[in-house]
Amino acid sequence: MKFQIEQAIEILRQTPEALNLLLGNLSDDWTEKEDSENWNPFDIVGHFIHGEETDWIPRAEMILAQGENRTFLPFDRFAQFEKSEGKSLSELLETFAGLRKENLEKLQQMSLTEEQLKLKGIHPELGEVNLEQLLSTWVVHDLTHLRQIVIVLAKKYSENVGVWKEYLSILQ
Repeated sequence: MKFQIEQAIEILRQTPEALNLLLGNLSDDWTEKEDSENWNPFDIVGHFIHGEETDWIPRAEMILAQGENRTFLPFDRFAQFEKSEGKSLSELLETFAGLRKENLEKLQQMSLTEEQLKLKGIHPELGEVNLEQLLSTWVVHDLTHLRQIVIVLAKKYSENVGVWKEYLSILQ
């Protein structure tokens, strides 16, 4: 599938609603942390927020500016643990929805051309990347973490499904 900004926005626009429908009315039993090594839904929503604030649009703007320094600031993949402390999941879902709406408005206002999508920035770990790759990654990042949330939720009943476990690929 060839990258199209309109199609990317289709997914990006759905993520806040998908998260709210999936997590918005769940009890804490579903969303609480099982272990210290894996992120729970609360952590993932906090991670989405941090990305909205520091990653996608700020990096896109840096690429479009084509200034002397096109190296992105490093992204703290664990910032949500401190930033989300003391907040409820419903607060995080609301914050994410607002930030995503603002960022999609900014993205649409950019009226990106094919030439602009080829402009490059520098990722601090991965090297040279172009705007199309950044925006494509934004979409796949959303889908990756939606999948992660569904897996975390499914595993809550991993031991309860009995013999059907071998048929449930999500539990493998």
